[in-house]
Amino acid sequence: MDIIKIENIEVFANHGVFKEENILGQKFLISLELYLSTREAGKSDNLDFSVDYGRISVVAKRFIERNVYKLIETAAEKLAEKILLEFKRVEKIKVELKKPWAPVKLHTDNISVIIERGWKTAFLSLGSNLGNKKNYLDFAVRKIGDSDFCRVEKVSDFITTEPVGEIEQDDFLNGCIEIKTLYTPYELLDFINKIEAEAGRERNIHWGPRTLDIDIIFYDDTVIYDERLKIPHSEAENRRFVLEPLCQIAPFYKHPCYGVCVRELLTRL
Repeated sequence: MDIIKIENIEVFANHGVFKEENILGQKFLISLELYLSTREAGKSDNLDFSVDYGRISVVAKRFIERNVYKLIETAAEKLAEKILLEFKRVEKIKVELKKPWAPVKLHTDNISVIIERGWKTAFLSLGSNLGNKKNYLDFAVRKIGDSDFCRVEKVSDFITTEPVGEIEQDDFLNGCIEIKTLYTPYELLDFINKIEAEAGRERNIHWGPRTLDIDIIFYDDTVIYDERLKIPHSEAENRRFVLEPLCQIAPFYKHPCYGVCVRELLTRL
């Protein structure tokens, strides 16, 4: 991925823990690294295929000037979100926010915080076997797409599948979606759990009937295995109701643990 660098935009702002900092203000320096593909812009000599770094500089300066936070960590976090949401071609950003006059009672050139944030690719499995199943799946896709921190990229067909387990219940309607997200894996889990709750999901019976079930199957090449979250989903490779719709939208996506693409996993199953 290519990088556009903007270094040391000088700003006078009022961020700080102490009341005097909020009233009197002080100097801050903003440095940005913008990660995106400049290939098309470079070949065509057309700014439409890149980003206007002059405009981004103005947006960054005004944002830091017009908002007040106690912590430069918060200011950097919110600035990264602002740029990623407003400039769609930027895939990832590194923000360094320097505070040259930080009240630390020692001589320092700068106190600064550096963060990297960016869009991640995630694949989610959707399922329902109560009520109007299609409406529940459509509801999930819409709610996810309505979030500023998610972009729905692809939606599979919805397929009818038999339930797993020994509990007698209705057939499921299942599908998968590909999203871009600014949420961390745990933030994404909290977000989809709220959507399930809005759809009336109750967790009374393991593998029992449900209005809406949303699972994180993959999140980039991240591997997490703890009591709260397992990514890749621990049963994905054994579930045709996951692999069939997933194969429609991401047949060559590789399982980060097995090194095998989704289509091959489905063939083996």
